[in-house]
Amino acid sequence: MKKHLILAAALLTALSMMVSAGGASEKGAAAAKPAVVLKISNGINESHPTYLACVEFEKMVESRLPGKYDVQVYANAQLGDDVRATEGVRMGTLEMVATSASPLTGLVPEFNVFDLPFIVTSFKAADAVYDGPVGKKIGALLEPKGIKLLAYYENGFRQLTNSAREVKSPEDLRGMKVRTMQNPIHLSAWRALGANPTPMPFSEVFTAMQQKTIDGQENPIPTIYLSKFYEVQKYVTLSGHVYGPHILLINKKLFDSFPGEDQKIISEAAQASALFQRETNRKMDSDFVAELKKNGMTVTVLTPEQIKVFQNATKAVYDEWIPKIGKELVAEFQAAVAGAK
Repeated sequence: MKKHLILAAALLTALSMMVSAGGASEKGAAAAKPAVVLKISNGINESHPTYLACVEFEKMVESRLPGKYDVQVYANAQLGDDVRATEGVRMGTLEMVATSASPLTGLVPEFNVFDLPFIVTSFKAADAVYDGPVGKKIGALLEPKGIKLLAYYENGFRQLTNSAREVKSPEDLRGMKVRTMQNPIHLSAWRALGANPTPMPFSEVFTAMQQKTIDGQENPIPTIYLSKFYEVQKYVTLSGHVYGPHILLINKKLFDSFPGEDQKIISEAAQASALFQRETNRKMDSDFVAELKKNGMTVTVLTPEQIKVFQNATKAVYDEWIPKIGKELVAEFQAAVAGAK
């Protein structure tokens, strides 16, 4: 009997050692599990607030979830332009992208609301939209398409530059070749203003202005300054004709596969990076106007009365696009803007 007890004890000891060894092996395997790679595509350069905000997102995620995620931020459309990168996120061949709203309009027509001329009147109004029910409602429409919206960054108010003449009214735009994005609302608006909108890739704009193929272009002040457009343009008009977002997106299936606590941390990091991005972008927007003046540009600030003339000239754009976007959504959007004043 004593021998049986000794043998049983020995077997239990051996089994315990095997279990312990197995547990240690499993822990070792878990520790050795490679980090999930999250590549973020950007179409802008490394000095832009959107790129800088993605780097902040990277730091926050990797510090709060050490070893679990490897966030990699790419600038200058290295992973494809916004359209291709956004499609990659939707298809699952790319994890994340920070893009403008335009590549999303084919998937969710409601995103066209951001491109209606003069619909956003201030940064405060933009925040009211992004951080309120309207922003959440629009963002949720992406999820059935396989994309999750993590945060609204901002591209900002688009301003006009040109090398021909000072622009104070739509009359000054007659016949002017203005580079725009390949965006139907933008094209309609510039035609309504009397200009000759000329879509082309952003990478070609500087050379086209230098060679006088086009007279001007329209972009937010940080983009104008960081792209050194002051070297080939004489005039900038602070028209604020369109306010556009940059939007941080992730493949929804991938996001849904993360543990709940990780999802929470990633979402919080995205929101924190958005606050950083907007603050940085708005500081640059203010500071760089002075820098454009220092670099020889004539800066024209439109009066409220002058802006009203531009607004009236683009009313037909609303008549054309409200039925396509949705009357109710446009009304909710405008109410959010009005409530922020």
